[in-house]
Amino acid sequence: MTNHSQPSDTHIQHTTLGRSSIGDRYSRQIRYSHIGLEGQNQLERSRIAIVGMGALGSVLAQHLVRAGVGYTRLIDRDIVEWSNLQRQMLYTEQDANEMLPKAAAAASRLRAINSSVTVEPVMTDLSSANASQWLEGVDLILDGTDNFSVRYLINDFSLQSGTPWIYGGAVGASGMTMTVIPHETACYRCLFPEPPAPGATDSCETAGVISPIVDIIASVQATDAIKLLSGNRDALHRTLFQVDLWNHAWLPINIDQARRSDCPACGDHHRYEFLNRQDRETVATALCGRQSVQLTPGVSAHLNLDDMAGRLSVMGQVYQNPYLLKLQLAGDVTFVLFPDGRAIVQGTEDSARARSIYAELLGI
Repeated sequence: MTNHSQPSDTHIQHTTLGRSSIGDRYSRQIRYSHIGLEGQNQLERSRIAIVGMGALGSVLAQHLVRAGVGYTRLIDRDIVEWSNLQRQMLYTEQDANEMLPKAAAAASRLRAINSSVTVEPVMTDLSSANASQWLEGVDLILDGTDNFSVRYLINDFSLQSGTPWIYGGAVGASGMTMTVIPHETACYRCLFPEPPAPGATDSCETAGVISPIVDIIASVQATDAIKLLSGNRDALHRTLFQVDLWNHAWLPINIDQARRSDCPACGDHHRYEFLNRQDRETVATALCGRQSVQLTPGVSAHLNLDDMAGRLSVMGQVYQNPYLLKLQLAGDVTFVLFPDGRAIVQGTEDSARARSIYAELLGI
């Protein structure tokens, strides 16, 4: 229910928000009539997961942590690189130099922004094997990924668990977003029944991306998140909201009637194909915006990076930090290994070559 109260500064200091400094922090947001004191307290009690801490995820996390969402889980598989700094607002040159995982670097910066909320970094590749572990226990899931398969996975989990999620994507100067309320609105597969064929759509790797479109799409996502979490569900935009920023075109498409009875995910014979996958093969994924391939093993590992550094040092120079090790190979190829067995092969877009390097170095 929308809250139209406009509390005074004195009232703010005596709320469940606690210290007057906390009330001061959110005072301008509380004065906004559609949020008010009750809406702010609901934000404080809310728990969210952001999947993907790249460009969209950086903006989402900053808005929602600053807004006072009580608990934010950051899920990301990647490390900070120089090509990220043009549009991924939470990261610095030092993060790139140190090859910090995005989730860890983002969590550190967000905690410095708002120490009164909880931020949990999770350095992993979200998959059918771990989705229930990392997406359970939250009130809302936000999409900051650049990966179609992960979006279909989130959609399946959302429908099975009843957890709302907010889709977002941006490429070039265009983007779109929609909010999915399970079994109430159209789901992602109602509009996009199957993932596109490889190479059938543009990505930021092939078409590039400008930073302002990221800010706009993520801000629309964050606004719907604030509406939902503060008790203003009736104010959700309920459209497939599309923007072509370069040509100044704004196209919200009403999707009130878009829910399909024959949808493979939420229809009469729903099945959660992406959530129930039992893949055991190593999956290779080209990463957006650079010559890199990520390898994700079908079975999670628990590697000792110190032991691995010793074994791999005969192959070339090894750099190590608490989160990963980096092996420099011949031909300007770099092998980055994580404790869960994931690896990023930098310097190639050839998935077969990346798989070969992974198998040779790890013996699988």
